[in-house]
Amino acid sequence: MATAGATPSASNGTSRRGVLFDVDGTLIDSSYFHTISWWGAFRQFGYDIPMASIHYYVGMGGARLVDSLLPPDRDRADDEDIMASHGALYASRWPSLRPFAGVGELLARCHEAGLAVALASSAREKDLEVMKDVLGAGGSIDAATSSKDAKESKPAPDILAAALEALGVQPADAVFVGDAVWDMMAAAALGVPAVGVTCGGISADVLKDAGAVEVYEGPADLLRNFDGSAIGKLLTRGS
Repeated sequence: MATAGATPSASNGTSRRGVLFDVDGTLIDSSYFHTISWWGAFRQFGYDIPMASIHYYVGMGGARLVDSLLPPDRDRADDEDIMASHGALYASRWPSLRPFAGVGELLARCHEAGLAVALASSAREKDLEVMKDVLGAGGSIDAATSSKDAKESKPAPDILAAALEALGVQPADAVFVGDAVWDMMAAAALGVPAVGVTCGGISADVLKDAGAVEVYEGPADLLRNFDGSAIGKLLTRGS
């Protein structure tokens, strides 16, 4: 279930507004750890999938990623074991996880401006707990989701819908920040403006083609341009 803390209240009669953040590849430098972990898991079951192909699909839920990359006529009985192998290999990388530059300051800026902040992640619960510790910004985070909060993973919008519900924010009053094509597609399905970041390894052109309203290099770049960004405009809208 999505976890929520004390959500900021709207003032001046305006609707509550919020920002949703993807975590892997957006706030934490983990996309390539996921890539090499999937690569290793596939190899264990006899599939030699190029890392570049895997990386593009990182950000989808595990079942969708496996189904997108492996032959349709495979023995699907192995799928759960492949996903478990990826999880174990990724867990071995936990000690190496680091937040991108500017993450703590960006989350604090959103929180201090009165925006509700959610981590809209489809990670496993245990991975999410580790990443929350890595972020070390609990005071700026009002809610967080994991894979258990969505029936369908990105590009389906279920995770974003769960995060919005946890915050008590309507799609029209939110902005989503993510690093993958699937993030942009999920946001579009709800009508939520999506801000892209290239720190996860996907180019600005690809993110824009997928629906990003603007793209930054990463959290620090978004923070430098905060006032003119979609988040800044959300704050000033109707004021």
